[in-house]
Amino acid sequence: MCKFVLIHFLLFMFIAIFSKDPWPFLLLTIAQIVYVPIALRFVMKRGDWFSKYYFHLAIPAYVSIALIQILAPDWAAVPAFIYFAFTVCIALYGLSRFLHNGITRIEELSIIFGLLYIALGGGWYFAYVADIDTGFTPLLTWLTGIHFHYSAFLLPIFIGLLGRLYKPRSYSFFTIMLLAAPMVVAIGITFSRWIELFSVLLYIVGLAGMIGIAWQTSFPNRMQKWLVVTSFSSLGLTILFSLLYVLGNGFGLTSITIDFMLRFHGVLNCIVFALFGIIGWSLSIPTSIYKEPSFPISRVRGKPRVEQLGAPGRHRGLVDDMRLYGIKKVSPRIIDFYENTIDYRLFATIHWHRWFKPFAFLYSFISRITEQINLPLHRHEVEMTGDIITLAPDLDDRENVRAWIRKVDKQYAFVALYSSHHSNEGRNFMNIALPLPFSTMTGVLELIEQGDDLQLTSRKTDPTSDAGIYLTSKLGRYFKLPLEENFVVWEETNGSLLAKHKMWIFSVPFLTIDYRIRKA
Repeated sequence: MCKFVLIHFLLFMFIAIFSKDPWPFLLLTIAQIVYVPIALRFVMKRGDWFSKYYFHLAIPAYVSIALIQILAPDWAAVPAFIYFAFTVCIALYGLSRFLHNGITRIEELSIIFGLLYIALGGGWYFAYVADIDTGFTPLLTWLTGIHFHYSAFLLPIFIGLLGRLYKPRSYSFFTIMLLAAPMVVAIGITFSRWIELFSVLLYIVGLAGMIGIAWQTSFPNRMQKWLVVTSFSSLGLTILFSLLYVLGNGFGLTSITIDFMLRFHGVLNCIVFALFGIIGWSLSIPTSIYKEPSFPISRVRGKPRVEQLGAPGRHRGLVDDMRLYGIKKVSPRIIDFYENTIDYRLFATIHWHRWFKPFAFLYSFISRITEQINLPLHRHEVEMTGDIITLAPDLDDRENVRAWIRKVDKQYAFVALYSSHHSNEGRNFMNIALPLPFSTMTGVLELIEQGDDLQLTSRKTDPTSDAGIYLTSKLGRYFKLPLEENFVVWEETNGSLLAKHKMWIFSVPFLTIDYRIRKA
């Protein structure tokens, strides 16, 4: 790592000595030649496609920057485009990581956002060098490019590395604010001074929270803590001057000029934030604690044709023996329902939450065709009829699979393929696959006894849990969806069962189903 860092600093010093541009323009050059490649080394995974082809992609890009700065040729747009193409490759790498992992841990998502944003920095830099009319002055076009290299690339990566070390509850809130801020800034500069002011306020609140988290974090050594905390704290100062600039430029309340911002704000960001941060994190690079799941996934894809799924024989219940999940103390009637499901009638009342109803209406056109998650839009109680059939041999990679077919008014509502799996930590999870066009959605549920009641949840109770909702396709095997579901089943005094099924998207509730279950 030290050799890699030294090479890039020497390359920058060579460019700086022979550069034909005024010194402020080196603020972007040092990001392109030093900070971007070193930060990439922090987060690249060994063995993936980007690490294999990194030098083939990077060397032409860095040589292109050197040519532009030293020679300033009339054909500078060509090497600028080569650098832009390199940043697009970085963004594609970020996209591939997102498609592979899905929305898993917020600190890893922050790193992915940084990888995606850098392409915007490369695009604005290309527009500046190629003298493309962006609707802004050339200087503002260049400043937008530098913004996406520092605030939109380095900052999310530093935030992600910090989250790998320490992630209190407030971390997600402040991270989301800071990830949204770069795009809000770009929109504000383009359309409205009020939006620009709002973006600065996002930065202020987000950075204040992140500085506090950095102070609370335990680092491997004192030097690293001092450097990283200083790096984050410097942004607290520069963002206050950004606020003064916006108030002056947009509202005439202050006299902060763009020349002052370029010298003070630019130098502070370049030396204190970026340089201290790069050196600090290079002392000890936190490793990701995210581990890709390894549980079995159904091979069934597309519209589930029941006549093709079925094989001779049928199952009585969704589970042969609830003791498989360690369930022993809940109501005997609940255990009987899961072991002898076909002996029960199921009545459901669907409540789409008000904010989600327009989306549910649009989705209903798709669900009628796919016959999957095909639920009515009204709130009247309906009976769900159906059967539990044995799956045809060789259709599924999982063990002891059965398909629970549920209909509403003779239309398929669900075709869910039930199985279970044993995790590496020795725990059993319910593994439910819902075939979708070209993909499969898998709900991994943990079963928890709550006195006489039973809870089935996709929410992780600890970091080692496999629980969650995943999408499998050619783009990724364990794409973690931003969905959560929770079932609670309990017995009434008259012997009937009630259940409540809640679903969330991005932690916002959008669907509640109340079930009434009674013996046939």
